[in-house]
Amino acid sequence: MNLIGSKTIETERLILRSSKMEEQKRLWEILMIPEVNKWYLVGSKKHANNKEHWTWETQKKFYKSKVDKADNNDVFVWSVFLKPEYTNSGHEEVIGQVSAQESGEDITIRDVGWYMDPNYQGKGYATEAAKAMIDYMFKEVEINGISSGAVKDNISSCKIFEKLGFNKIGEIMEESPYTFYDGILTFSKYGLTKEYYFNYENIGIRR
Repeated sequence: MNLIGSKTIETERLILRSSKMEEQKRLWEILMIPEVNKWYLVGSKKHANNKEHWTWETQKKFYKSKVDKADNNDVFVWSVFLKPEYTNSGHEEVIGQVSAQESGEDITIRDVGWYMDPNYQGKGYATEAAKAMIDYMFKEVEINGISSGAVKDNISSCKIFEKLGFNKIGEIMEESPYTFYDGILTFSKYGLTKEYYFNYENIGIRR
């Protein structure tokens, strides 16, 4: 495995870059959208009803600490930017984030995740960004596999896993770890090995 950090990745429509402070407030704004944080935001439930805790003035300390570590060789987190020719403003815009975090003691097995601005969902950007990240993790970083998942009701994320050739390996029911979501949730678990990924055929996605 090569610990080479979050190098810049470019696709047809997107640029994935390691985190910088310039875009963090916008990413915070995206995460504060209920339809986004319903599925992605994880934090201590004691802060769920504390509005002050979720203000930018409070949260920017956390984002600053994340940015301070962004260029470490063992960190794999990217801000996702839409190229100017695909934006309404004609300027590059940050639209989300993708990451490949450690999944346990074996650092060659990763847990991947992503979130996108709802204004840009339904256009294939999340799939494009996720595919670029996974290609990088398998080809450049040389991880051995991915063990990940999504809430079963988060249909869009589950579809991305399936498009990219992940095998659904089961479902588990457990208490929600999501700050703004209480109760028991059903999680769909997905797995993907390096060998299967490179052999997988999906016209329009993989080739």
